[in-house]
Amino acid sequence: MNEGILVTVGLTLILLGILTVFAGIILSGKDPNTTIKGGGVVFLGPIPLIFGTDRRSAAAISIIALILMVLAYSYRKRLI
Repeated sequence: MNEGILVTVGLTLILLGILTVFAGIILSGKDPNTTIKGGGVVFLGPIPLIFGTDRRSAAAISIIALILMVLAYSYRKRLI
């Protein structure tokens, strides 16, 4: 796969993520009873560090981290 395509897709996903966060902030400001939940993952080599505001967010991030690890591993194997 062309590296230029991967860079373009990566930057596009980052931009969409930032826009989604801003849209969430704007839309949640209208309802005072809205609660915001979220999570994240940091990869230290092959080890993911997963955090979240609740169990459901952490579980969703865990699934996403697992998918990303499999994709990264399969892409690396293809390069070698």
